[in-house]
Amino acid sequence: MEDTNWIATIVNNPFFRGLVIGLLVALILWFRGMLKTRELQRNLKKLREHLHIKLEIDSEENERRKAERDKILQERDNLRNMVQVLNQKPGRQEMRQVQVYQKAIEMMFERSPGFAPAWQITVKEAEEDLKRAERGIIPFFKRMTGNASTSPEKPSKKNLELEQTTGK
Repeated sequence: MEDTNWIATIVNNPFFRGLVIGLLVALILWFRGMLKTRELQRNLKKLREHLHIKLEIDSEENERRKAERDKILQERDNLRNMVQVLNQKPGRQEMRQVQVYQKAIEMMFERSPGFAPAWQITVKEAEEDLKRAERGIIPFFKRMTGNASTSPEKPSKKNLELEQTTGK
């Protein structure tokens, strides 16, 4: 009985009772902590998988956008080169110059009230000179030197000198 008495004394001791109750509470809390840790680890694994998938999708999208951007840049460079080539073709510069002159004429019509009548008269004279040159009335030499704008009725000093040297 002494053995039981010794155990009974320990069990009846308030310190031992508090120690056992504290250990039981600690064991229950530890077990709950382990369950919570396991659940959190599962959630962490799921979140890492989701993050990995998201990063893959974003990476693919970024690669697609980069390829599209490179393609657009290449097209832009090709178009720029085509414009330069087209501008260098014969007649393109002249067409561009004609457009510039046309815009300048429109601006002068708007700004200068006396410009329109003088311009129209000058244009008619130039058209008549070109028609004469096309029919052969104005000599070929004058067309090539750019003196076709002077009419044959009003010879300039330069035209008189040319006629004297050629013997006309």
